[in-house]
Amino acid sequence: LSQIEAKTEKLKTGITEFDRVLGEGITAGSLTLLSGEPGIGKSTIVLELASKLADQGKKILYISGEESAEQISNRAGRLCIKSENVEITSENALENILHIIDSQNPDFIIVDSIQVIASMELPSIAGSINQVRYCSEEIMRVIKAKNIATFLIGHVTKDGTLAGPKMLEHLVDTVLLIEGERYQNMRILRSLKNRFGSTNEIGLFEMTENGLKQVLNASEFFLDGRKQNAVGSVITATIEGTRPLLLEVQALTHPSAFGYPKRTASGYDSNRLQLLLAVIQKHLNLNVNAHDVYINVIGGFKLRDHAADLAIILAIISSLKKMPLPSNIAAFGEVGLSGEIRKIAQHDKRVKESQKMGFSQLVTPDQYSDLNRLMELF
Repeated sequence: LSQIEAKTEKLKTGITEFDRVLGEGITAGSLTLLSGEPGIGKSTIVLELASKLADQGKKILYISGEESAEQISNRAGRLCIKSENVEITSENALENILHIIDSQNPDFIIVDSIQVIASMELPSIAGSINQVRYCSEEIMRVIKAKNIATFLIGHVTKDGTLAGPKMLEHLVDTVLLIEGERYQNMRILRSLKNRFGSTNEIGLFEMTENGLKQVLNASEFFLDGRKQNAVGSVITATIEGTRPLLLEVQALTHPSAFGYPKRTASGYDSNRLQLLLAVIQKHLNLNVNAHDVYINVIGGFKLRDHAADLAIILAIISSLKKMPLPSNIAAFGEVGLSGEIRKIAQHDKRVKESQKMGFSQLVTPDQYSDLNRLMELF
């Protein structure tokens, strides 16, 4: 192993957020799978990516199995993309695609999408497990031999997981997922697997009329439009990959009209919400069982970090007591079932980001070790 010299060529895309997720650029000869819900912006982002690489003199081959060349050209026109180095072909027969790759010898390939590519060697229809596996393996064999970086676009199922065999995720070098609500502007590009960089890194984009625009100051974007002295509103700091983000969590409580109170969460785990409500009921003697509770994370962000426990609890208490918290407060900390507030990872990064955005009063495990002390804030 010590005698092997590692040579990894990285190609900067010119899109800072994209390079961050990939690990400082696209690795030569790598195979990347890009997935996301229909209409989320997969084709848009790869077309912009192709344009950026073409501007660097790279030869791009865009293989579309779902849309005609005219449709892609119309989209490129809306995005103000014009380049002589982007070759477009509408083809879904694997053998023809391999022949085109061999004759064109491009620097970068986009296949949109792998689920509609089929080989005449197999009797099954396009999108079946055998077809997806075989076509992916054949494309990988060719691009690895020629050292061509390639992006495969993949569909997702109703529950948001990648359609087709799990083998496809094991096969490729990198798996990227575009998240976000279709009717909101925020798009999150998340790395689920990366052989050439860190996993779970994210890039943030805003969908505009002219395509996807990078969001370089994410905390400022998520806090834009926040109402001052709002009841049930608390700021929390979360970590996504290597990046700290400030998010606004909102809570709304209302006396339940029925015997069984309703709990609804948007952008937050409903089961985790049930757990935190039980902790509030048990240790703070607040009657949440008589109230419907609604939680919302602003910006369409899906908050998975347990460090948001403290902010969720403070937002619920604020709504129950109808008392707003000071606008300069940010809270983060994990809450245990016995009512203790536990320390969290990358505490210093969260503190630094909060202070940078003007939140001088921090509610953290360093200052508050027990839930009962939170009532001092009200």
